[in-house]
Amino acid sequence: MTTPGPHNAITDIDGLEVGQAQDARARTGVTVLHARRPVKAAIDVRGGGPGTRESDALAPGGLVGEVDAIVLSGGSVYGLAAADGVCAALGAKGRGFALADLPGVPASPIVPAAILYDLANGGDKAWGEHPPYRALGVEALSAASAGAVRLGRAGAGYGARAGTDAGGTGSASAITRDGYGVGALVCVNSFGAVCIPGTDAFWAHPFEIDGEFGGARPPANHRFDPQDWGAAKLDPRPGGNTTIAIVATDAALDRDGLRRLAVMAQDGLARAIRPVHSPFDGDVVFAVSTGARPLAEPAALTIARLGALAADTLARAVARGVYEAGRQSGEPGSARSC
Repeated sequence: MTTPGPHNAITDIDGLEVGQAQDARARTGVTVLHARRPVKAAIDVRGGGPGTRESDALAPGGLVGEVDAIVLSGGSVYGLAAADGVCAALGAKGRGFALADLPGVPASPIVPAAILYDLANGGDKAWGEHPPYRALGVEALSAASAGAVRLGRAGAGYGARAGTDAGGTGSASAITRDGYGVGALVCVNSFGAVCIPGTDAFWAHPFEIDGEFGGARPPANHRFDPQDWGAAKLDPRPGGNTTIAIVATDAALDRDGLRRLAVMAQDGLARAIRPVHSPFDGDVVFAVSTGARPLAEPAALTIARLGALAADTLARAVARGVYEAGRQSGEPGSARSC
């Protein structure tokens, strides 16, 4: 059986840490995935309204191909400044890419980022010329640890909405029978809904392990109407919705393998959110590899296995984040799974 790691989080991949910070007054936050040493990375973008930084650096044929950290942030375009803070803090510690070690020339930390739109989700956003995101990025990085990840209203998911319900930050992990680790970290601010209309069950319920998001199941005789979107946002605003995520593995994947992992992991969003990848979403999935375990031959088959598992794990992470956010929010119906 496939089982979660000890934390059931992306931090079960050795070498990865997660830090989170939020501003309760502004109802927003930042999540940072920090790699203790540079890790290979790739990206796949599916939403119609994405917001990213350094995404071109992860494209095939790029010079670097490794990252020091990845930032997920609320705040729409303002949130991209969180990566500035993370980059400066890492650079001050000597982290970063350099072609040569030259006196007085700092290295360049590679810190890709993706943002979600929480500007209209409540909170005081009247920050004038001083948005909080650079400081939140530094705070989140300083809080990074290899322990459990705070779920629900935490980090970049603090002010998020999943359809019309409370969104949030989720994470999950899985260990294969032959010992590979796969983890997912996600901040859910989707246009689509995460629950089956007319039920308390998550779309992701077939992938749930040990009741990790409440254990609710649809009635056996439940009939699904493909045109019923349930608790989706029926008054979408352009740029107002996004699910941003990171999947990670300890398998030694190259950039092409990681790109395939990210592409396959996007199916996890489709298994957990309906509809997804709409013109109103900015869905982005990063993929990283610590390279700790050699890739078993045939390599393509191992990548296919890991990609399928990454999709399942990301679907679980979505449901876990929204489930915990609902329990924390105190909103009507929050005692239920959905």
